[in-house]
Amino acid sequence: MSSVIDTRTEPSRASLPIDYNKRLMLFSGRANPQLAVDIADKLGVELGPVTLRTFSNGEVYCRYKESIRGADVFIVQSTCGNAETGVTANDSLMELLFMIDAAVGASAHRVIAVTPWFGYSRQDKKSAPREPISARLVARMLEAAGADRVLTMDLHAGQVQGFFQIPVDHMTALPMLAQYFRDLRLPEELVAVAPDTGRTRLASKFAEMIGGDLAVLQKDRPAHNVAHITNVIGDVDGKCAVMTDDMVDTAGTLVAGAQFLKERGAKKVYACATHGIFSPPAIERIEESPLDSVIVTDTVPIDPLTKPDNMTVLTVAPLLAETITNVFADDSVSAIFGGDTQLF
Repeated sequence: MSSVIDTRTEPSRASLPIDYNKRLMLFSGRANPQLAVDIADKLGVELGPVTLRTFSNGEVYCRYKESIRGADVFIVQSTCGNAETGVTANDSLMELLFMIDAAVGASAHRVIAVTPWFGYSRQDKKSAPREPISARLVARMLEAAGADRVLTMDLHAGQVQGFFQIPVDHMTALPMLAQYFRDLRLPEELVAVAPDTGRTRLASKFAEMIGGDLAVLQKDRPAHNVAHITNVIGDVDGKCAVMTDDMVDTAGTLVAGAQFLKERGAKKVYACATHGIFSPPAIERIEESPLDSVIVTDTVPIDPLTKPDNMTVLTVAPLLAETITNVFADDSVSAIFGGDTQLF
């Protein structure tokens, strides 16, 4: 039996060439609308119109107010609460799921969930019997809703990406935070301080970026949101200590660490983190603490009325806008950091 080889060079008639103009559409949930506005401004687009409300029984509703057929739809929604818009963290998660589902049902070409703060990311393993792995469940929910891609920042553990079977773009604010401290030109010698041994690699990278040494705090957690500092590995005497972490929740670790570092001779103590959750009584703790300054980003909305004077908020809008542009254009995302995104 002889084989037949088709040597035709004409274009195949099995496909229909179509002139397709890609469209980028940006929408915002109610978790962090100001960040979405800032991203839209950087992109040079307007936020798409969408109706979002919570019914009297607590159920969430959404509807896109114009056609999104064939568009790449980017939905900006950190899964956090927002007192100004009246949504809780769980409201934000459900709202994001409904917005994804509505976009899929409206024939969007691609649906990308832009979740700078990925809620439940701390619950990435079983710490005790009969506990859920909540981060994995949230990942499955986003996939089940129909998200084609997830864009997030500084996950509590980089391995959370492994819970997804869709692409995850994991961005980091670490270079931005490091640049902030370089620009301060502090006269004291800098030392990057890891709040626990699990953050040593992150703090080591941060120390390289700011041109300082490395120190590591050792702590116990006798209960949830309770931190007890027992020791510091490294020299902090007479130096400016910069504690770095992915997030600040109740600020128990920061305040205890700052007090311990000052007792060990640190001249100044700064703290920086990507996500400023600031669950009560975090603000009161920071105001009464020996911390000289706290630097966070706007992945989670910060109430300007309660923001302490010694707190600085940096915006991640330019970074997210650039990432969204590259995703939309099918360009490299890792190129934004020169290919160096493995910080965890």
